[in-house]
Amino acid sequence: MYTLRLLVLHALALAVVARRERRNVLFIMADDLRTSLGCYRHSVAKSPNIDQLASKSQVFLHAYAQQAVCAPSRTSMLTSRRPDTTRLYDFNSYWRTHSGNYTTLPQYFKSRGYFTTSVGKIFHPGIPSNHSDDFPYSWSTPAFHPASFRYEKEKVCKGEDGKLHANLLCAVNVAEQPGGTLPDLESTDEAVRLLKSRVNDDVPFFLAVGFHKPHIPFRIPQEYLSLYPIEQMTLAPDPDVPSLLPPVAYNPWMDLRKRDDVQKLNISFPYGPIPKDFQLRIRQHYYAAVSYMDAQVGRLLGALDELGLANGTMVVFTSDHGWSLGEHGEWAKYSNFDVSTRVPLIFYVPGVTGRDSLRGSTFPFINVLVQSELVFKNERVVKNVVELVDVFPTVSHLAGLKAPRPCPDFSFQEELCTEGKNRASTFQHRHKEQRITEAMSFSQYPRPADTPQVNSDLPDLKDITVMGYSLRCWDYRYTLWLGFNPKTFQVNVSDVHGGELYMLTDDPGEDRNVYDNFDHRAMMGKMASLPPTVSVQMRMRRQLLYLSTGRKTSRGPA
Repeated sequence: MYTLRLLVLHALALAVVARRERRNVLFIMADDLRTSLGCYRHSVAKSPNIDQLASKSQVFLHAYAQQAVCAPSRTSMLTSRRPDTTRLYDFNSYWRTHSGNYTTLPQYFKSRGYFTTSVGKIFHPGIPSNHSDDFPYSWSTPAFHPASFRYEKEKVCKGEDGKLHANLLCAVNVAEQPGGTLPDLESTDEAVRLLKSRVNDDVPFFLAVGFHKPHIPFRIPQEYLSLYPIEQMTLAPDPDVPSLLPPVAYNPWMDLRKRDDVQKLNISFPYGPIPKDFQLRIRQHYYAAVSYMDAQVGRLLGALDELGLANGTMVVFTSDHGWSLGEHGEWAKYSNFDVSTRVPLIFYVPGVTGRDSLRGSTFPFINVLVQSELVFKNERVVKNVVELVDVFPTVSHLAGLKAPRPCPDFSFQEELCTEGKNRASTFQHRHKEQRITEAMSFSQYPRPADTPQVNSDLPDLKDITVMGYSLRCWDYRYTLWLGFNPKTFQVNVSDVHGGELYMLTDDPGEDRNVYDNFDHRAMMGKMASLPPTVSVQMRMRRQLLYLSTGRKTSRGPA
């Protein structure tokens, strides 16, 4: 009996130690943020707080979303399942009842004894998260949403005529806004309050903070425009629609067209273009929104530091997808191009990516309006292609939990598994500059027709007739637009509505589509012999290998 009691006490002691060794997690997500950050070698954007975080973190330089629109991407990342598994391609279904009862990242932490809570936009609100941000499955307490967000689409932007409008460009005097605040200011205040409440609590926490910017409208404090004088703004390097772009691939950016100030421009549908002077102002406001969001990240990290939590808290920073700023004659997301699918992905792991700060500050707040020229160096970068479905297993492992096992080929009945990869092994070495040419990401985007329609950007499930699948590796982006049945969720791999192939070494901007330079008949004949159980991803991998081998044969060694 005495021995048994000792064994029980020993087990309890080990459990306490294990609990204390588990890292807290501060999970930060921006909305519509492309890699326009200093730490991603962007020459225009001013983001000193995120850059400071990156300098003490591991930075994944080529991370990609699985679908370039909010709800499908966020659901995919947080469940570690691809959109073809969640079956969410629009904003009109909840995965637990529509597809499968898949465990989410915060739910997994909650089930392992963490206090989990959400501030701002983490899950897409409304139907995709059951009008509850997936509470109580994912969160210990109901999610916090800033009250001022209700005004985002209202007429609160003062125009040149002195009247209020629902504009795209909406730099404001915050004191004159309803409530005298803005959503991301409110979210930061609430997140800091929550951090303060956890200081003396032994229960580890998973705090997710979702900032709304730089999502449109660009309703931001007007002072951030001063960082980007309009006379210093430039157009996108490739502002024209590529001549060989399949019409099905084009995104007609309807959400911009609906704003009052854009409607006044009387832009033709679907290809525009937007007048050049207004393009410059859009780019100016986007970068200003990035700097405003960066300031909120700085406030949050500064509080984490000042409260003595930085040494025990892993920080993850990412975005749901990117955003086109005039490249290819496109704006917003809604496409398979790099500018829409590529996202920042940064992991700060105390004691791993940076030394614990016993002296001084880890994340002192930087006022971007005063110190915008500060430059930081990334000490740890990974160039290999990774995906947002990799986040769930990687965060779990690095926090001290067991990463979910890989999903089987058909996983609709599996509640807990990952369709991504655990990238924790990349943290074992300080420098990870090498790349693996076989590493690939897989994104997709639905369309209602072969030509741009008013619902091309965000078609309802019932209207989807074509699904664009896109593979991105180091040297190529390969996209096929295939027939899709929204009732059965079946893809017809032999029904090709369009194709894209970009040789990224010579064409990093994805402007010269060389798909039609190849004879695809022999390749498609080989693919037809594959069993129907072979996934679209595997088929496209084999096709790309076939095409790239043919290129090497015709042009010599790469």
